[in-house]
Amino acid sequence: MAPKKRKPVPEKLRTPANLNRNDTVSVAEALNRVLADSYALYLKTKNFHWHVSGPHFRDYHLLFDEQAAQILLVTDLIAERVRKTGNVTLRSISDISRHQTIRDNDADFVSAKDMLEELRADNLALVEGFRAVKKAAGDAGDNATEGVVDDWTDQAEQRAWFLFEAGRGA
Repeated sequence: MAPKKRKPVPEKLRTPANLNRNDTVSVAEALNRVLADSYALYLKTKNFHWHVSGPHFRDYHLLFDEQAAQILLVTDLIAERVRKTGNVTLRSISDISRHQTIRDNDADFVSAKDMLEELRADNLALVEGFRAVKKAAGDAGDNATEGVVDDWTDQAEQRAWFLFEAGRGA
């Protein structure tokens, strides 16, 4: 489902920014997409943390919890970056669902191996989203966003790597 076009920023929420307003809108849209995907990935990771089962239960349970905490920390940084550009961010679960590209997993049972593979793919999809943010920020001359997104990309790549290595023997 395509996200709705954003309304203008309400006067009371306007944050002064020294970037071109039209340019910051494209950066904010890209940031809001990765924010929605980050929330979707956070919830999926917590879901798998709660429901993992099998011989590597403890290792996967702890890995998923650690990764979920890291993802949740980044969500606040992404949202604050949107606000710093003078724009508004997501407001609700339904707003998140309108913007997310990472699919939910509501299955009654998912094998540990499938959990690892799905989370790895989702983290790599998030990396692609961060690359789109970096491009939009570069096009807008938004050096701050362009720089900070590198750390978020590295974290998602590391999570994907850990999930890949953990899944080798699964």
